[in-house]
Amino acid sequence: MDKSTVFKAPVDPDQNVKGYTLAQKMVGKACGVPGVLPGQYCEPEMTTVGSQDTTGPMTRDELKDLACLGFSADLVMQSFCHTAAYPKPVDVTTHHTLPDFIRNRAGVSLRPGDGIIHSWLNRMLVPDTVGTGGDSHTRFPIGISFPAGSGLVAFGAATGVMPLDMPESVLVRFTGEMQPGITLRDLVHAIPLKAIDMGLLTVEKQGKKNIFSGKVLEIEGLPDLKCEQAFELSDASAERSAAGCTIQLNKEPIIEYLQSNVVMLRWMIKEGYGDAKTLERRIARMEEWMANPDLLEADPEAEYAATIEINLNELTEPIVCCPNDPDDAKKLSDVAGEKIDEVFIGSCMTNIGHFRAAGKLLKEQDGAVPTKLWIAPPTKMDEAQLTSEGYYSIYGSAGARTEMPGCSLCMGNQARVADSATVVSTSTRNFPNRLGKGANVYLASAELAAVASITGSLPTPEEYLSYAKNLDATAEDTYRYLNFDELPEFVEAASTIEVSSEMKDAAAALRK
Repeated sequence: MDKSTVFKAPVDPDQNVKGYTLAQKMVGKACGVPGVLPGQYCEPEMTTVGSQDTTGPMTRDELKDLACLGFSADLVMQSFCHTAAYPKPVDVTTHHTLPDFIRNRAGVSLRPGDGIIHSWLNRMLVPDTVGTGGDSHTRFPIGISFPAGSGLVAFGAATGVMPLDMPESVLVRFTGEMQPGITLRDLVHAIPLKAIDMGLLTVEKQGKKNIFSGKVLEIEGLPDLKCEQAFELSDASAERSAAGCTIQLNKEPIIEYLQSNVVMLRWMIKEGYGDAKTLERRIARMEEWMANPDLLEADPEAEYAATIEINLNELTEPIVCCPNDPDDAKKLSDVAGEKIDEVFIGSCMTNIGHFRAAGKLLKEQDGAVPTKLWIAPPTKMDEAQLTSEGYYSIYGSAGARTEMPGCSLCMGNQARVADSATVVSTSTRNFPNRLGKGANVYLASAELAAVASITGSLPTPEEYLSYAKNLDATAEDTYRYLNFDELPEFVEAASTIEVSSEMKDAAAALRK
């Protein structure tokens, strides 16, 4: 019988390799080869797999179809961040039944109210590894993830590999120094703004250009970012329609992150999270990496579909994304004066530093702000720490509505803003009707969002910087991240947990 011509057969690309990008090396490592070139079919090992609660039931059903009784992926984690705050009856059933299904297959299950999938899953990552997740924002700050639908997530969890046609890459290189008042969110929005200037991206849907679509976004020039900061950049690659994202970081911030995360994972075991052996094995892998830290780097000769250079010295005012398109990036001076009805500070694009910054700005406000202000921290640990530091008292005095840690307004299936409201939001995206019917949503940093909540409008750059200078003066205190190895409650719990020799041996075998 002749070979079928119905299906597309994999074709190896030209093997005259000048060099590999960071993403190509990471995927190559997961395939046991030096690198994988664009267009090449491969099946990288899935080291970390995430599942969230709106697609989780479908993933569960597909795992049943695959007769999966135990996960082959090293770590599979289930969250409940999309439905915990405002569950329907079917969601309540899922909350009660899905955790056991995951744990019985040696997966790790979070609990309703714990918070956003990414804020937890990122703390379970091993550097330079590959993973996937059933949420478009599964975008690792260390390593690389290729988000997928529930079927591929189930396949990756069950078999430990995922089929992939390696995409091309787009390089974004930052140069210069960050200017006063400028935030990581402004750098996020500087990427589409620069791409528009270069003719690589258009806002108009007809004849749409998007150089990032289906490609890997690879970011260089910010090697000393904390991993929490790096995630702001990688997370937003979803809004660029990119297939994945890498960020070149130095070893020091990654080691700091893993030292904290090891304590958190030990605390999870102490708190009864399961599967305990899976958490132990991941702890062992992290500790093994820290004992001999090594990171892949892109080859200087690597080729990219495009290179975008952004000079931070020229970025002197905030950048927002205008209603209702995350590609429609503009400078604050172009939209200043717009009346604002509601403000949302939350989503996976935020971390504890953003909420401290908002709190310090709100503390200077006399009474309630003139806007409706929503506050939703990403995890219950952020909520607890902010409460202990007195920030929830500040939010209450400002008249804010505080939400359960989780996706909140960002998901669009829970609470909603008022019809036709004009909103400043730190959420991931601002598609039409997502946050509310007929809502006009500006995407902005938490700092700019807080200022807008106080002034009731989008401020001028000068007005914004007058507020931001106070934050710059206290930046060291404001932008402290959740280092669990410095929090007595977590350190004490972690000290009681020992990793078994069996799991240490299993982790060592996986690294080989």
